[in-house]
Amino acid sequence: MSSIDRSQSVGGTRTYEVRTYGCQMNVHDSERLSGLLEDAGYVRAPEDADGDADVVVFNTCAVRENADNKLYGNLGHLAPRKARRPGMQIAVGGCLAQKDRDTIVQRAPWVDVVFGTHNIGKLPVLLERARVQEEAQVEIAESLEAFPSTLPTRRESAYAAWVSISVGCNNTCTFCIVPALRGKEKDRRPGDILAEIEALVAEGVSEITLLGQNVNAYGSDIGDREAFSKLLRACGKVEGLERVRFTSPHPRDFTDDVIAAMAETPNVMPQLHMPLQSGSDTVLKAMRRSYRQERYLGIIEKVRAAIPHAAISTDIIVGFPGETEEDFEQTLHVVREARFAQAFTFQYSKRPGTPAAGMDGQIPKKVVQERYERLVALQEEISWEENKKQVGRTPELMVAEGEGRKDGATHRLSGRAPDSRLVHFTKPEQDVRPGDVVTVEITYAAPHHLLAEGPALQVRRTRAGDAWEKRNAEKAAQPAGVMLGLPKVGAPEPLPAVASGCGCD
Repeated sequence: MSSIDRSQSVGGTRTYEVRTYGCQMNVHDSERLSGLLEDAGYVRAPEDADGDADVVVFNTCAVRENADNKLYGNLGHLAPRKARRPGMQIAVGGCLAQKDRDTIVQRAPWVDVVFGTHNIGKLPVLLERARVQEEAQVEIAESLEAFPSTLPTRRESAYAAWVSISVGCNNTCTFCIVPALRGKEKDRRPGDILAEIEALVAEGVSEITLLGQNVNAYGSDIGDREAFSKLLRACGKVEGLERVRFTSPHPRDFTDDVIAAMAETPNVMPQLHMPLQSGSDTVLKAMRRSYRQERYLGIIEKVRAAIPHAAISTDIIVGFPGETEEDFEQTLHVVREARFAQAFTFQYSKRPGTPAAGMDGQIPKKVVQERYERLVALQEEISWEENKKQVGRTPELMVAEGEGRKDGATHRLSGRAPDSRLVHFTKPEQDVRPGDVVTVEITYAAPHHLLAEGPALQVRRTRAGDAWEKRNAEKAAQPAGVMLGLPKVGAPEPLPAVASGCGCD
């Protein structure tokens, strides 16, 4: 069967592929785009389709360097394929679509649909309208039409789930364009959030990650400054919910009641991703970050006092316009003091449309690279030292799938500890499924992972593991030739490298 025929092999059923770039919000939006398309009768193309689907959707990011070049390169790659294949459609959504609008169709006239961050629910309608009218449909809403969580969602994991508690951001960081593209913060009602969490738990989910562009500012839209800490405590009362995480908070809004809720709510994990961006007060002011070094380190000190074994990670930008060597040394000072378990480090590059792009004092690439390498070397050293402290401990791991690239060759499995550290462990004799919980003893530490080389101390089969098994059984039961393309299973990365992708945390 040719590649052109393959995706249309199910009695004329149309297939789709969604390609995602950027932050966790985009990842979760893509789950919704998949849910919308399946609700409209499409089926997911095989994982190796590589553009051979009937509908290819690009969910874009406007923050990453060369994001537009990457998009247009991928669109160009699909152009001849689309020309050979009548009926194929291409859609572009997300932050870059919200920003560039008509430019996309001008540069890539073979694109059928362009939609923005506020109207992802319109995708099936726009695709059908483009098909009937035989012309591109560009529809960009200027404000949120409906909270995205009301849309159908095709979850990428059977046992772990993202849950959006807000969208948008009220900050004005000079390096970030996302508030202009995602809009002002809009909060969901607490009852709606908890209803979604309870429904997920009923389906077998045992870990949820609360999502927001500025997650701990939750409540500003509904007039309750303690709404986020109350939400964390409410999550602690959901029976069957074993792990709660959140990303990404802003130091400005990180209050003592949140720290207390983290410490006093057993299923809120001892893990915190707290973006620093810079350790220099001068640079923080230029970034319009409404905290300073002393405030930031004070938060870290309070968290460590309340949760001694918390793993704290961060985001750092190197080479922001005007950054001097003294400013950079202040960043290194904070890294030494905070002793982050992990840091996502980025070299500053201009983002069109941001105030920082036009600032004086742009740093030469050579200088930025040299500072970046020093920062990475320091953080690698600290990460390794902090991981070595884990040797001898016996954490409970939630078994994951796809997180250990060498698991097949080493006959190991992988899982996440409560503090989100990645642990590769010897495969137990008992049957273990993603979502199950295994207790192990840490025997070796590397900068970015831990090993547990001895036998498992305990294996606990869970409802989450049952959910994973059920999903895979349903996949195996599909008739030959019906490529539903059920998703790879694995917990959503609590701290992926895209953590600062939106730049609003």
